Amino acid sequence: GDVHDIGKNIVGVVLQCNNYDVVDLGVMVAAQTILDTAKAENADVIGLSGLITPSLDEMVNLATEMERQGFEIPLLIGGATTSKAHTAVKVDQKYHGPVVWVKDASRSVPVVAQLLSDERRQSLLDETDTEYARLRERHANRQDTRKLLSIEAAREQATAIDWSDYTPPRPHFLVQQAKDVHTDDPAKAGATSFTKVFDDYSLGELREFIDWGPFFNAWEMKGRYPDILNNPSTSETARKLFDDANAMLDKIVDEKWLQAKGVFGLFPASQVARDSIEVYTDESRTEVRAQLHQLRQQTEGREGSSRKSLADFVAPKDSGLRDYVGAFAVTAGIGSADKVEAFRKELDDYSAILLESLADRLAEAFAERLHERVRTEFWGFASDEQLSNAELIAEKYRGIRPAPGYPACPEHTEKQTIWDLLDAEATTGIQLTESMAMWPGASVSGLYFSHPDSQYFVLGRVGRDQVEDYADRKGWDLATAEKWLSPNLGYSPDDE
Repeated sequence: GDVHDIGKNIVGVVLQCNNYDVVDLGVMVAAQTILDTAKAENADVIGLSGLITPSLDEMVNLATEMERQGFEIPLLIGGATTSKAHTAVKVDQKYHGPVVWVKDASRSVPVVAQLLSDERRQSLLDETDTEYARLRERHANRQDTRKLLSIEAAREQATAIDWSDYTPPRPHFLVQQAKDVHTDDPAKAGATSFTKVFDDYSLGELREFIDWGPFFNAWEMKGRYPDILNNPSTSETARKLFDDANAMLDKIVDEKWLQAKGVFGLFPASQVARDSIEVYTDESRTEVRAQLHQLRQQTEGREGSSRKSLADFVAPKDSGLRDYVGAFAVTAGIGSADKVEAFRKELDDYSAILLESLADRLAEAFAERLHERVRTEFWGFASDEQLSNAELIAEKYRGIRPAPGYPACPEHTEKQTIWDLLDAEATTGIQLTESMAMWPGASVSGLYFSHPDSQYFVLGRVGRDQVEDYADRKGWDLATAEKWLSPNLGYSPDDE
């Protein structure tokens, strides 16, 4: 599994409860270690789980190695980032043995039972082969009726924002620092501190900002919160889980099982050519500290619609406006690993998984609460905002906080720039893995945009010309750019 292994852990418990012997190697394990262990344990099945898109490439790599090293045993694929179509098109083609996508933890037992049954195995394999062939044919014949524009044409259709009648809000906490050195002139503010660190944020406060919907989803309980607590078909189980979760939250808060750490920064910034955002070393804006490289929608839209990039939401450099961009990284996972391990030593897998899922919810709550404080207090462009938790979850506020790896900015390595700007590992303890996942897994990071017109969107397919442009901006070769942008490529890298 990758760092978010809650679903994988649930699968392990479900299989063990059905008398299967499970060897859990943990997270971020090298392919060869998995294969060596499978041989040593004489494993009947290998299972992989992934939440972030780089995990998909690792699954393809492991399937390739299973083929090269002569394995015959089934390979199970699961996790939120996976799909039956991806398994059919990308993974199944690399390994001649059985490759089965498992939709959720509840399906793991019947799938494994069929695979290990002499009588029922072949029917599952035949059904899977037929379905995979159909999915591959559909993929091969798929025609997106929307053509790809050239990147130049897409940029000509950028989000239309009237900057002539707009004054970017200067962050309140920078204004205060400037007053402390007796100047109101941003250009003379000097070596301002653009970041603020929270070393031990109140878990009791964050608890009030939890979005419970994804918590129940993590436990594969379908339904909207709070309706799920009152639905006759789910209420008994849902209420038991909810009560257990709140009882554990009491202990997390009172006994300080976890520590929440975070950092955010609000930086002088400008939109520059080719969909990048320059970040400056200080408010004189004379020296570039970093560039945040963005991507632009490239599929043809409806008549009059824009082709968006996150760079559109920062004032252009040639406008002369003094705009800002924010970045943040938060975690509620400090201390989680030791406590989870203690539960597992006591053979209390339920409490271990419950704690992991609550740490995830607290991290997301931290991101929500910090964004609210940034809008109303630190940046202060919405100082009169008064929203309920439900309204916060529904994003009824001004501004956005997109994260690298998500639809508007799917390329994960931009996290490294955020980490450099915030000195995030030193200030929070959150590390970036080789695949750009965050560790501890109960962590959230992203960018802040303040413009009232800023909005989330789905990047969609991108053309070779934009990928080449992006590679040039990042200082990469084309193959590296294609690797990190592979889910969004609107062409086959193998085509000339």
